[in-house]
Amino acid sequence: MSSNSQWGGRFAAGPSAIMQAINASIGFDRKMWRQDIRGSLAHAAMLAHVGIITTEDERAIREGLEAIAARIEAGEFPWDEALEDIHMNIEARLTEAIGEAGKRLHTGRSRNDQVALDVRLWVRDAIDGLAGQVEDVMRALVEQAEAQAATVMPGFTHLQPAQPTTFGHHMLAYVEMLSRDRGRLLDCRKRLNESPLGAAALCGTGFPIDRRMTAEALGFDGPMRNSLDAVASRDFAAEFLFACAMCATHLSRFAEEVVIWTSPYFGFVKLSDAFTTGSSIMPQKRNPDAAELVRGKTGRVMGALIGMLTVLKGLPMTYGKDMQEDKEGIFDAAETMTLCLAATAGMVRDMKPDGARLREAAGAGFSTATDLADWLVRELRMPFRDAHHVTGRLVARAEAKGSDLAGLTLAEMQAVEPRITEAIYGVLTVEASVASRACFGGTAPENVRHMAAEWRERLA
Repeated sequence: MSSNSQWGGRFAAGPSAIMQAINASIGFDRKMWRQDIRGSLAHAAMLAHVGIITTEDERAIREGLEAIAARIEAGEFPWDEALEDIHMNIEARLTEAIGEAGKRLHTGRSRNDQVALDVRLWVRDAIDGLAGQVEDVMRALVEQAEAQAATVMPGFTHLQPAQPTTFGHHMLAYVEMLSRDRGRLLDCRKRLNESPLGAAALCGTGFPIDRRMTAEALGFDGPMRNSLDAVASRDFAAEFLFACAMCATHLSRFAEEVVIWTSPYFGFVKLSDAFTTGSSIMPQKRNPDAAELVRGKTGRVMGALIGMLTVLKGLPMTYGKDMQEDKEGIFDAAETMTLCLAATAGMVRDMKPDGARLREAAGAGFSTATDLADWLVRELRMPFRDAHHVTGRLVARAEAKGSDLAGLTLAEMQAVEPRITEAIYGVLTVEASVASRACFGGTAPENVRHMAAEWRERLA
């Protein structure tokens, strides 16, 4: 059978070429070079401290690793696929540069605990960055909430007009969601913050290493207590990906609303050219592409989570080469989240709500019907189910008349319920409706201002 020259020609040399290609991870795990060098520096310092290597060897290793870091940073490091991964690439160059001392670095550790360490360090760094970005989106939302605390807008259930709310209250709903996303990321950080270094291949090492010293040097709370678990576990990575997927889902819900709100059929908000694009053929178009891409990229993050769980679900203890497949999903999800959070923060700060259009829409669909029913309960001591029935009849009358509820005359209302008085009209405006929702967590403008101020202080 002839090979396809376009797709299969690379492997014409046979099994060795195939094995090298499928086995190598340097094409993607080089992203962990900072973490790998950081771990090696801590390991070398510990080896010297306990007397396994000399202080001269430790100094040579440290200086060699620092030189390698500078070359990588400058884009001058010669990556070699034949050396498989980030760990062997760095170790080989180190030995080439400093000789015998470089060969002593791997004493008391294995690539199994080394990669487990690198991934934990990388995810921990990613969490620190993403948590800060989540906070920035929250601040942007709080800024909008403060500015639009009294801007009335329609609240929806089933995407149908339900009750009036405020734009500020709507923004704060996403602040609450994102605060939980941030909490999940930080909780994940707490659970992953144990060091696997020193677990070696799977059973620990016979050398008198000091695992607590390396754990402390690398900012961990302590070493992992079981060497098998240390090299076998990637639940921290799955948890990280779930936190990302949940956050991406919240960003996607917001993005969907931006897509809807910027449609001329809604016209609730406007985005500038900074976050929209035109059409190649229709000059009138302003497409909310940033929002659509945030919505679309959520699938990548969800896919990374499912991919991780699928890799792990059938693995016996302890390490399997399958675990090489844990990294690309983590890297892609973190980079995708970085971009989506930046785009969302930008859109939130860029969007301009149309207060007049929002108020007009807030009164549509008999949105103050619940206020009318509540008035009947509160003022006439009517059981709520009876009030619900009376309100339904009044809505039917207004609908037949082609008006809103406030458009019914007092006589028309009293034909349905004789005890209704002129005072009913005081609750039928959208402003009265939102002002009345003053219970804790409600949409009243004063509530929104208070909660926005509270969030601003917490995020400071």
